[in-house]
Amino acid sequence: EVQLVESGGGLVQAGGSLRLSCVASGFGYDDYALGWFRQAPGKEQEAVSCIDTSAGTTYYADSLKGRSAISSDGAKNTVTLQMHSLKPEDTAVYYCVGRSEVLLLSDFWTDPDQWDYWGQGIQVTVSS
Repeated sequence: EVQLVESGGGLVQAGGSLRLSCVASGFGYDDYALGWFRQAPGKEQEAVSCIDTSAGTTYYADSLKGRSAISSDGAKNTVTLQMHSLKPEDTAVYYCVGRSEVLLLSDFWTDPDQWDYWGQGIQVTVSS
């Protein structure tokens, strides 16, 4: 059974930085995708970023492009999202997501229905 456990959220002032981490367990092989979605109150789930853990290919949504970096540590089955220059509109619950199939990841990664596994979510609040 795949499990995703997030950590690192919290309260930060606008312009500050925050690092989110997600530990994945239960994937039976080395090549899978991990990523992050977010959901603000009253809004739909929004893709943030993802990574093919074997190839190292990364993808970013426009919302945090240039203000974030995603990386994975295969040995520790961990994906990290480093965010900086945070804005109040980045306030949301951030979810770690996982998927076993990475083929054509670029075509579907922004679709929440394409991700098989979700963490419980972690709150990120950016104060103005």
